[in-house]
Amino acid sequence: MKRLHFFLAMLLTVPFFMLGQTVTEIDEIAPFSEGLSAVRKGNQWGFIDKKGALVIDFRDDLHWTKDAKDDKLNVLGVRYPMFRDGRCMIKKMEDGIPLFGFIDTKGNIVVAAEYLNIYPFENGKTTGVLFDKTLKGENEFKLKIYEFKFHDVLLDSSGEILEFYSKRDNIQMTKKRYKTPFIGAKIISKDLIAVWVENKGWEIRRFKAE
Repeated sequence: MKRLHFFLAMLLTVPFFMLGQTVTEIDEIAPFSEGLSAVRKGNQWGFIDKKGALVIDFRDDLHWTKDAKDDKLNVLGVRYPMFRDGRCMIKKMEDGIPLFGFIDTKGNIVVAAEYLNIYPFENGKTTGVLFDKTLKGENEFKLKIYEFKFHDVLLDSSGEILEFYSKRDNIQMTKKRYKTPFIGAKIISKDLIAVWVENKGWEIRRFKAE
């Protein structure tokens, strides 16, 4: 009977222990946003909820910038991971070039990391510079030849591109010469978007009806 009581006590204790376990050895804690707070161990970040439970495990692809620029709203201004509209920015490196996408609050990638620069989501939409890399074949030395294309785009929080704007040129895709490009389309209100037109400046346009 004592063994049975002990076994029942263990069954009752384990769930509470798991729910109440503490997250330790934290180097940095970000403010809460949308009910979640990013916590850092070394170069990895995870997310805790308001009960202190780790709801997104530590990972190394969440985007943050030690020297974030306070005047930038794009990838250059991300001081620590944070959810906006249920999306948090991620980063992957490809040939020394950072590419950006987003995860949802469960940690699933919902917007593939294929943007050279992008704004956080607001009201389910954002704009960014899409990087399209297409394999064209091989040269005589069996080296792969790629075609690079760049576009300013409007996309929704599922990653679907809603509108293509200007095609971008003169973006250097070598590690030594690469600079984060500016985003040539930005949402300025619920119904309006500003689009950069080469040699003409910014144009104010209305969103197309969905």
